[in-house]
Amino acid sequence: MEPLADFLKPEECAEVDMALLSSKEKFSARVAIYALRVLKQIAGETGKPVAEVTNGQVMDWIKNDESIKGSIELDASFENFFTNLVVASLRPLRQIATEAASPLEQLTVKQVVEWFVKDGKIRREQGTDAAFLDL
Repeated sequence: MEPLADFLKPEECAEVDMALLSSKEKFSARVAIYALRVLKQIAGETGKPVAEVTNGQVMDWIKNDESIKGSIELDASFENFFTNLVVASLRPLRQIATEAASPLEQLTVKQVVEWFVKDGKIRREQGTDAAFLDL
């Protein structure tokens, strides 16, 4: 199992694993699902919409996330890297919300996975292989 799978709930992992996605697309979907959960929790704590969550708030969350602290030794470079992954996921999450005509706060794991399946199919048909996170 991929390391990021440790950050997801078992049912979230199962949803991604059942999808017809490449490894890169599965990674991107997992990051987006984790990010959506983090962003929703931060928004709930701050009373602000998901779209207004700041990078600093995300970094603070990452520093205090027990699933990360229990799995990875945190340092400033990792905190920056992981913050950038979470913040980068806003791009596809916004696109998913727009296509679903739904606020970011109401997106579901199923919607996120379905979007990555659709996006992956389009990219394969176009001959491009990049997921939203081209690492």
